[in-house]
Amino acid sequence: QVQLVESGGNLVQVGGSLRLSCVASGTILSIHDMSWYRQAPGKQRELVAGITTTGSTNYADSVKGRFTISRDNAKNTVYLQMNSLKPEDTAVYYCNADLRGSVFSRYQEVWGQGTLVTVSS
Repeated sequence: QVQLVESGGNLVQVGGSLRLSCVASGTILSIHDMSWYRQAPGKQRELVAGITTTGSTNYADSVKGRFTISRDNAKNTVYLQMNSLKPEDTAVYYCNADLRGSVFSRYQEVWGQGTLVTVSS
C-alpha cells in the first residue's frame, strides 16, 4: 500500500538546475533513511545521496558540492536539488526509503518508479 512517487525530472542544459521530489503515500508509521539513486543507460544503479531521520547526509563524490538532499518529515517527502548539471548526470533517478507501514509490518525498503533526468549540451 505504501508508494514512493518521484517527480521533477526533465531535459535540461549543461549547467542548469533541477529539483526532484519524492513523496511517500499510503499508511506510513515511520520512515528511517531516505536516499536517491540513479541508473544511467548501460550502467548499474548507484547511490547519489542519502539522508537520515535527523538530517545527516552523505553524497557520492561525483555530486558533492552540486547536489543537496533534504527532507520534510511532516510531508513524508525527500528532495534532491541538483545544480551545475553535467551530461554524466543523465540517468533515471530513483527514490528509496526504509519505512514501516504499520505496527503489524516490519521495516522494508521501498523504491519509487523513477524519474528521467537528461542533461544536454
